[in-house]
Amino acid sequence: MKRGELYRVHRGSQQDPRKYRVFVIVSRQTVIDSSFSTIICAPVYTTHHGISTQVQVGLNEGLKHDSCIYCDDLVSIPKNKLTDFVGTLSSKKIQELNNALKIAVAVE
Repeated sequence: MKRGELYRVHRGSQQDPRKYRVFVIVSRQTVIDSSFSTIICAPVYTTHHGISTQVQVGLNEGLKHDSCIYCDDLVSIPKNKLTDFVGTLSSKKIQELNNALKIAVAVE
């Protein structure tokens, strides 16, 4: 399990109308490799609003549709729910993700 990997998770949250949702791991690798049971992830949606806290992803990342990572909607997910691997972000997309996360949490 690595930062930047995408996983399909069954019923991401109780408020989510979809049976499955794709999430990208955004926690730092030290936490992922630790004994902590949860890690921070960002959901992937098919809608794109063109704002700076969203990162466009699609077929190159293993998805079926053009989609978008929402960095304003971070969630903590148990590691044991991340079993259905979808794909991995390229180094360029990870840099875009880093920039979007900085904006989302107001880090200079």
